Amino acid sequence: MTIKTGDKMPSGTFGVMTAEGPNKISSDDLFNGKKVVLFSVPGAFTPACSAKHLPGFIQNAAALKGKGVDTIACMSVNDVFVMGAWGKEQGAGDKVTLLADGNAEYVKALGLSLDASGFGMGTRGERFALVVDNGVVTQVHREAAASDVKASSAENILANL
Repeated sequence: MTIKTGDKMPSGTFGVMTAEGPNKISSDDLFNGKKVVLFSVPGAFTPACSAKHLPGFIQNAAALKGKGVDTIACMSVNDVFVMGAWGKEQGAGDKVTLLADGNAEYVKALGLSLDASGFGMGTRGERFALVVDNGVVTQVHREAAASDVKASSAENILANL
């Protein structure tokens, strides 16, 4: 079943890179009591993800937070080390939290996994963005193609808040 507006976010755990090294964050800690924009990219360091998707959220972080967003999080089916390095390379800092869904468990729970084995990438997450208020989905923005960065762009999310 694919996540939709009004659904509660599934339980799960993400990998996060901290100053002390790899750590974990639960979906409860991420979503409960907060307004969160969670966006998913098919892969760290891939062209559209690195050129437009993540940079758009970094550049628009202050504007999104000005509209009541507490946390902006980027999720990908990559390991915590890759996500940490990508966030550092992109200058995400404290603007965007990079979440590793290494085994694609969370995107599968959302019903938003993508078979990218034709590209040698295995199971990945679709490109999408969710607005989540206190653990409940209030907006779902999915892309028609994994290479598109329109519906799930920071600019579109900002326009819809």
